[in-house]
Amino acid sequence: MKHAWFIALGITSILSSCTIIRQGEVGVKRTLGVISPKVRDAGPKVFNPFITTIIKVPVRTVNLEVNLDLPSKEGLNVKAEISILYHVDGSMATQVIEKVGRDYEGTLILPVFRAAAADISAKFMAKDMHTGNRFEIEKQIKEMMNQQLLQRGLIIESVLMK
Repeated sequence: MKHAWFIALGITSILSSCTIIRQGEVGVKRTLGVISPKVRDAGPKVFNPFITTIIKVPVRTVNLEVNLDLPSKEGLNVKAEISILYHVDGSMATQVIEKVGRDYEGTLILPVFRAAAADISAKFMAKDMHTGNRFEIEKQIKEMMNQQLLQRGLIIESVLMK
């Protein structure tokens, strides 16, 4: 009976020290609070669960939807539903986790988006946000966001106004 207990404990400790990083993710290893500079690619990974964690960071495209009142050139507020398509640069995932943390959407992407959207939309008339000029507004917001976020490891693929 003692052997069964040790076998069960051994199997439990082995399983708790394994993780699987799926396609579209990379792993960032943190040991005793220190982040390893090496990015872990997809596949099974073994680690010491007592001192190490593997933080999984999605590198596939993420759709972040935001409802926002945008100011127009004539001083009106236009309600807009906007999708921000972005992804984390896998080679910079360790820097993103180390310098920004897991909540990079709330810490970086949303504040940068709100500022860029307000700055750009204020240059256009309210009617432009519903016509062919919408593409130009989207493009300028995306460019302004990428100026601030690319060096931080976050890539804005598209900004889509609905």
